[in-house]
Amino acid sequence: MATGKSYKKKQPQKAGNKRGKQSLVRSGRFWKILAIVTAVMLLFSIARYIYTMHHNKDAYFAHYKEFGIDLPQNFEIHGIDVSHHQGKINWPMVKSMESENIKIGFVFIKATEGYTLVDKSFKDNWFQAGLSGIPRGAYHFFIPGKSGALQAQNFIRHVPAEQGILPPVVDIEQRYGVAPGVFRKQLQIMLDSLESHYKLKPIIYTYASFYNDFLDGHFDDYPLWVAHYFELKNPRTDRDWLFWQHSEQGHVYGIKRKVDFNVFSGDSAAFKKLMQQ
Repeated sequence: MATGKSYKKKQPQKAGNKRGKQSLVRSGRFWKILAIVTAVMLLFSIARYIYTMHHNKDAYFAHYKEFGIDLPQNFEIHGIDVSHHQGKINWPMVKSMESENIKIGFVFIKATEGYTLVDKSFKDNWFQAGLSGIPRGAYHFFIPGKSGALQAQNFIRHVPAEQGILPPVVDIEQRYGVAPGVFRKQLQIMLDSLESHYKLKPIIYTYASFYNDFLDGHFDDYPLWVAHYFELKNPRTDRDWLFWQHSEQGHVYGIKRKVDFNVFSGDSAAFKKLMQQ
């Protein structure tokens, strides 16, 4: 029934408009989240790049005819390691060799192995390398399952504690069936003994695979010298390394047999500091 009053009906809000506004809100949030994620990823990439530039650097290789191998190009200091297997060495010739501004900047010399073994060429190599002025250090071949204290004594008996030498190196490559926990305990004993005697933090030498399987997470405070051949950039280990043995096929004047080649991860100032610990 009519009442005489006129009412204007309220038009219902269109569902499509409401959904459109909600979609715009969600779309705005999406772009904000995307912008935040992109910024975080960019910052992560920058941080990783800076870390890489200041730590272990990716390498690229170039062939050096005189050395007979490819050498990584973005490292200042190259060196070798030797034992009696290289035979009689003419150290003045080693010192004088240079190819495209690359010289032999250091040498690690095998000294001892196990309890009693002494490398038969150590005494002569140590003296002659020092006489020629090549920065040098000595290494011990560690035998798992044997006393770390006795192995340290063998090394200390034969390697003089001189000023200006590289830190002592413990070379561990195999476990000979010994449980990891057992040989790690003896390795720690040897490292502690060497550090106490030489007042230098010892270096651990091993292969990348051995480190990743048995040493990773246990000796992070010790400098690492890692062997990994035929790698185009870096040895495959997640932690920083100090030296990288990248080839065992090198040729050096004054050495008749093939020799291992290594690079130092830092510059000349870092190398000098390493020898003055």
